[in-house]
Amino acid sequence: MPTYEYECRRCGHHFEKFQSIMAAPVKTCPKCRGRVARVVSGGAGIIFKGTGFYETDYKKKQSPSSCPAPAGSGKAAKANESKKDNAKSTVDQSA
Repeated sequence: MPTYEYECRRCGHHFEKFQSIMAAPVKTCPKCRGRVARVVSGGAGIIFKGTGFYETDYKKKQSPSSCPAPAGSGKAAKANESKKDNAKSTVDQSA
């Protein structure tokens, strides 16, 4: 249900009323009982949360395969580790 804004023509009182679209507009001011006019408001943004909306409406999450690998992981890191191990064992054998 929307919130409508009203302004009294007599006293200038500005107020909001939460009512159905089908409900009749407010005609009297709650302060002075003068005539009121409905004011055009800016409204509010709509946020869609939950399931049932289009997948393309939101930023896609990166899949694990497309994420860059952190430093020190993967085949290149394992190859470097094995080279270091081989170098250490070569140094140990020569000493």
